[in-house]
Amino acid sequence: MLGSIGVRTVFERLRAAFHDPKARSNQIVASVVWTLIVASVALFALELLQPRGTALRAHLRSVDRVLLGLFALEYVLRVATFQPPDLLVFRRQRVGRLRVHLLGRLRYALHPMMLVDLVTVAALVPELRGLRALRLLRLLRTARVFRYGNPFSGLFHAFERDRFLFALALSFLALEVLLGGSSLYLIERDHNPEISSIADGCWCAIVTITTVGFGDLVPVTPLGRVVTSVMMVGGMFTLALFAGIVGHSLLNAVLSVREEQFRMGSYTNHIVVCGYEEGMHLLVDTLLAEHDAETTKIVLIADLERPPEIPEELYWVRGDPTKESELDKVRIDRAAAVVVAGARRVSPQQADAITLLTVFTIRSYLAKRGSHAERQRELYLVAEILDSENVEHARAAGADEVIETRRLGFSLLAHAIEHHGTADTLSQVVLRGESSLYAGALPPDLEARTYGEMTQALDLRRRGGLVIGVTLVESGIERVNPPDEFAIHSGMHVLYLASERLLEAPPR
Repeated sequence: MLGSIGVRTVFERLRAAFHDPKARSNQIVASVVWTLIVASVALFALELLQPRGTALRAHLRSVDRVLLGLFALEYVLRVATFQPPDLLVFRRQRVGRLRVHLLGRLRYALHPMMLVDLVTVAALVPELRGLRALRLLRLLRTARVFRYGNPFSGLFHAFERDRFLFALALSFLALEVLLGGSSLYLIERDHNPEISSIADGCWCAIVTITTVGFGDLVPVTPLGRVVTSVMMVGGMFTLALFAGIVGHSLLNAVLSVREEQFRMGSYTNHIVVCGYEEGMHLLVDTLLAEHDAETTKIVLIADLERPPEIPEELYWVRGDPTKESELDKVRIDRAAAVVVAGARRVSPQQADAITLLTVFTIRSYLAKRGSHAERQRELYLVAEILDSENVEHARAAGADEVIETRRLGFSLLAHAIEHHGTADTLSQVVLRGESSLYAGALPPDLEARTYGEMTQALDLRRRGGLVIGVTLVESGIERVNPPDEFAIHSGMHVLYLASERLLEAPPR
């Protein structure tokens, strides 16, 4: 009894050391393995630099064999201490438990990353010593560099998730190779000295099916050429099958790599759009019309797959902008502006609730990161509100500018009934037509003057522009067509219509 308890205790400790990331022993084992991997690769590189036949090269090989033995021991212990999940759920008889242990460990050993480790142990064969470089994948799969989506882990999960599809495709390929290779051998063995065994026939079959065509083995009989032709056609279908499976399996893994690419990049002064839904292509078209995607990066973040209508020049990151932990994906603390678009598939109140939460989350995230103290200019945040009652709430949450899209649309509809053509004119202004609305910086020499004096001094009409008002962004004060005696002071921006920018852009 005591002996069985002692063996069980040792097994549990070993299992924790190799399979429990929270255990202290597991961290020690991982550190040792990392050190051995780096040492092994360094030894291999040093060995390549040594001339043949030197004593140092022989000593390096001896040390490397010891390291390979340690890797083999670590691999065996990892497989031996693996506990199949079935045993944690179901009770089994002794024979059943043995079967679960064997099959569970076999499945674990066939895991893609375990197969990589097994292949690296094959470097014990002198001709395969270069395989030890694959151990670097083990460093990358456990590294903390990839915070949100380890691309290597994603690739292996994709293979594991669709292992049935890969098994089906590999079985189809194996059947083609065996049937074609054995048929070629039976047909060609008495006529072709190059094909003297089934192995030669299978080699010729796999080269033909994969469309490689080395030309070292060529059928000489008419029937052999017919069989080879059939394999050529079958090879095209086989390649198409593998292409479809790989494309389907690796799509999400590749998208996670793009997320990491943006987070780990050096992008600054970009525009972030939060809350995109399928069909909101007009928002994307307008952004591309207003901003050059080559000079100003535009990234969209929403909790759905990338829609097909998103142009390639825009970045797409899947995430929830209402969570602070997701905002780092789009480097929002280094962005120039943020647009929070309202949801369309829920009620206006629910959509505004999501918008308010997003705005509040962004401001809270920036405050915690200390961005307000470090930035030369504040991030400008524009929020879309569907219900007018929530406009002040959005401003209180931290929005610099609030757009009431529903109210604007309904007002245009109602106004156009009585005043024909006004809706078309305003739409042309808003949609960047021949005359668009611009905000320009107020020249210093025009401060402390009246509105009439300012318009006369600017004289934009001579340049094809028309001043229509002023705005003070900091306080939200906007005056359209004020009286000539209206006082102008520092900090105001000039609002004007023109076909192109005529005044210097106001500082942000």
